[in-house]
Amino acid sequence: MDLDVTRAQQAFREEVRAFIRDRLPLDIRERLRVGHPPRKQDTVTWQRILNERGWAAPHWPRQFGGAELGQMERLILLDEMYRAPAPLPQVFNVTMLGPVLMKFGTPEQCEYFLPKLANLDLWFCQGFSEPGSGSDLASLRTAARRDGDQYVVNGQKIWTTTAHLADWVFALVRTNAEGRKQEGISFLLIDLKSPGITIRPIYSIDGEHHLNEVFFDEVRVPVGNLVGQENRGWDCAKFLLGNERTGIANVGLCRERLDLAREMASRTCESSARLLDDPKLRCEFAVLDAEIRALEVTNYRFLLTPSAQQALPAFASVLKLKGVELQQDVNALLARLAGPAGLERRGADDILHGPLTPRYFYSRAASIYGGTSEVQKDILAKAVVG
Repeated sequence: MDLDVTRAQQAFREEVRAFIRDRLPLDIRERLRVGHPPRKQDTVTWQRILNERGWAAPHWPRQFGGAELGQMERLILLDEMYRAPAPLPQVFNVTMLGPVLMKFGTPEQCEYFLPKLANLDLWFCQGFSEPGSGSDLASLRTAARRDGDQYVVNGQKIWTTTAHLADWVFALVRTNAEGRKQEGISFLLIDLKSPGITIRPIYSIDGEHHLNEVFFDEVRVPVGNLVGQENRGWDCAKFLLGNERTGIANVGLCRERLDLAREMASRTCESSARLLDDPKLRCEFAVLDAEIRALEVTNYRFLLTPSAQQALPAFASVLKLKGVELQQDVNALLARLAGPAGLERRGADDILHGPLTPRYFYSRAASIYGGTSEVQKDILAKAVVG
């Protein structure tokens, strides 16, 4: 990488850092810093601020409201948001659905939905997983039958993140039961205010409501809400799941949490000595520092080298696996440093004592969502070991 490019990238980092410092509301930063997840309004407020600069959807073309940032600039932007910390743009809107619409959607769908996705005027959730159809997604059974200019949808989705906050869901539905199971799936956009939809909460081990069951009972959806071709929704799903890898390693998140752990250890005393002065703990910090740096370098090498992605696309599974392990290790360290106080139940607006131990519990789910660790290991076993 030549010096001029490096200077340009450093200038961009400083620009992003200054923008976040000047525009990110302090109350949002403080809540996230102590470990609270962003509230819906936090994400909406910050995404709309980012959207003024085209940074809500930085990889989108300018014609659709993006900034057409290169891979390195996107990594810098993501890293600085993690390090602030600031809420990330809503992933289902920006990372998942937006690119699918640009590739498979009609001009009318792009014109209507894309500005609303970037500005978070509509909040989408993802309706993929079903009871019995998680890792084997193509076995899904939620059905949509054609009735004139509408589809009638019946079935159930599960583990639907933020469905209770969402306005719409993009869902995979079965429109043909014949032939290979991948060939009878369609990709529908469904308004969650439609009659016949029931959303039931699932509370996770951290005591929070992130997940839901969503039931469809004779739900009518206009045919105009079909993305791509009928029975070709598997193409959309594959593109969606393989399209975005920039944040898969969670390097910035691990760094920000480790910085908080170091701060806690420096101000917490045991027998009149700072925890940070303990040689074993200092060694643990050094190991985690080195692991995160190694992951960061590996992440850059893979994402910034197109030939590496083409030669071994399955290597993204390494980033996912190692990123999850480090995220869990750092959260475990934070929970240990917090001790019994980390288990205290406090209000969602309490920014003096964050929910460190509940956040540790929730970090265990990182081995499951986005593709389980076992599936990632299977992918690597086939692609690398043979």
